[in-house]
Amino acid sequence: MDPHTGSAPIATEIVLAGFGFRAAAIHRVAQAMPGVECAGAIVRQPRDLPVPAYRDLAACLRATSPDFLVSAVSAGAAPAIVAEAVSYGLPVLTETPPAGDRAGLEALWAAVGRSGLVQVAEQYHLMPSHAARFAAVRSGIIGTPTQVQVSSTQEHHAVALIRGLLEAGHDPAVVRAVRTVAPLLDPLDRGGWIGNPVTKPATTSIATLDFGGGRSGVYDFTTGQTRNLLRFRRLLVRGTHGELRDDEVVHMPAERTIARTPLVRRQSGHDLDVGGLDTETITLGERVLYRNPYAGLRLNDDEIALATMLDAMAAWVRGAGPEPYPLADGIQDRLVALAIDEAAETGQEITTVGLRRD
Repeated sequence: MDPHTGSAPIATEIVLAGFGFRAAAIHRVAQAMPGVECAGAIVRQPRDLPVPAYRDLAACLRATSPDFLVSAVSAGAAPAIVAEAVSYGLPVLTETPPAGDRAGLEALWAAVGRSGLVQVAEQYHLMPSHAARFAAVRSGIIGTPTQVQVSSTQEHHAVALIRGLLEAGHDPAVVRAVRTVAPLLDPLDRGGWIGNPVTKPATTSIATLDFGGGRSGVYDFTTGQTRNLLRFRRLLVRGTHGELRDDEVVHMPAERTIARTPLVRRQSGHDLDVGGLDTETITLGERVLYRNPYAGLRLNDDEIALATMLDAMAAWVRGAGPEPYPLADGIQDRLVALAIDEAAETGQEITTVGLRRD
């Protein structure tokens, strides 16, 4: 029985393209999820893996019957495996970004855009804190959002948060950007703490994005900031009737009344709570903004987001749910991120131009 729904879980079979850092993380999450099976991985060089390894997709499909492929290879390699999967009629969830540059994005869209089989594994809006912030903004407590400032994650991920919170869709953006370099201590990497860390040059990119209609974004990212705990992660959403700053909202609940209301995460396992470490809910006053659908599995925030994406993809391929994150949106995130890079490199104002999708 599924502990979250009380019903027998529907079996979902996936296969992975690649088995590097990200694919291994996806595999760990799939292992923890009731009803999800990882039937194998496509890797260039045979090696010992916790799942059967296949040299190519054709061999994998002769031995397995997956509901969808999860592509977790480099941006340069992803379009080929995505196009091959689509040629077999196999739905694909491809990691971000879906291609490296504009030419790659255009070629990918031309090859598979009209297939209706490709989704992008953009997970940041599904992380508990961000999901709660989206819910708070959607509730109308700060009115209509007019500006989003993100200083926490890089490129397409930050753009996805900005576009999503502003509901900017594929509207063109006027981009201006600058870069500076300064020394920064970086005590951790993917493997954990680094012994005797030293300061290294770190680049900070700051960009403004003007989507028109009074909607704007501010992108602020320093090299390694995603994992560097010596830099705060910040998110600000300004609206017509207040603003959300990280985990607090300032708003006007009544005439001549200004209130500051925190977003409060209920995290079990502290002090005399012996139920185990887990995220349970995030609330705003009496309103529950977010409830962890995987309570009991002891997943971290990124793992919760990945599990949510896998479940959404499984529902979509069965016709039981909406598209998790359409390829067109993943491409748009990347195009805006490329414009930020171009504006910072050239010092010129860049206006984003979306792909032709007719």
